[in-house]
Amino acid sequence: MSKPTPAEANETELIRRAQQGDTQAFGALVERYQRRVVGVAQAVVHNPDDAVELAQETFVRAYENIGKFESRSSFSTWLYRIAANLAIDFRRREGRHVVLRGEDAESEIDRIPSGRGDSFQETARGELHQRLTAALGQLTAEHRAVILLREVEGLSYDEISEMLDVPRGTVMSRLHYARSRLRSILKDIDGD
Repeated sequence: MSKPTPAEANETELIRRAQQGDTQAFGALVERYQRRVVGVAQAVVHNPDDAVELAQETFVRAYENIGKFESRSSFSTWLYRIAANLAIDFRRREGRHVVLRGEDAESEIDRIPSGRGDSFQETARGELHQRLTAALGQLTAEHRAVILLREVEGLSYDEISEMLDVPRGTVMSRLHYARSRLRSILKDIDGD
């Protein structure tokens, strides 16, 4: 068995201290994983404001349940699983339609071609983004989560399996279905 790296040993110590009620140790864990937890949530809900709220809820749940963390998986995987499950539940409650709000809506408005630059390319990029967003919105929360965690976040099948608490074969099946469905929806884009 290999000796843990200093970062792993440090994390193990932070977890142990957090399990004993040390809020500063838990705060250090939050700082370490905050960006990635937001990324996992955003991969599922596709809204930065909702992702930040879901990340906050993830850390609240993690803090409340840190005593139950048993190190069978890595702390990060345990945390990402909480985030992914909260985000999937959120998507189910909110429905499958992606609604642009606030800054997202403004960024879409900003994609409208201006008199400057290559407006044809700007228009094409904006249309492609809208088509991709709409296509992803047609997937179930489970299929969307798997494809975004794999393709956007770059997680392995095993990491996704652990995170979503489903067998590796289910991850592969969902990923295959999601890719096929997206190809079908976006079939006219391929040649462009």
